[in-house]
Amino acid sequence: MSYMLLIVEPTDQRDTRTIEDGRALYDRMVRFTEDLSARGILQASNSLISDKRATRVQIRDGESRLVDGPFAEVKEMIGGFFLLDCDTHEEALQIARECPAAEWCTVEVRETGPCYL
Repeated sequence: MSYMLLIVEPTDQRDTRTIEDGRALYDRMVRFTEDLSARGILQASNSLISDKRATRVQIRDGESRLVDGPFAEVKEMIGGFFLLDCDTHEEALQIARECPAAEWCTVEVRETGPCYL
């Protein structure tokens, strides 16, 4: 089964650390990613640039609406993700517990599947 680990972080968190601190945390995440790959369960992963450089797209009544970030009404953003191939939900939860980002963010575990479930 595929599980998505979403790295959910406060929108202003990156602004509170130095470049050196940010790189050190990023290096920890790279090592975590390499470990998941070596274990054969990593399907995909990536970091996401701050929502300050994001754009939301909505189409309502046939009209397209674009909203550039940052998004004032949002207190958290998705900072990255891991797509994993796990045998069970418990295995995905255990991997989320191992994720270094769980120390400074929230790691949300979601099983992939059709959106009507």
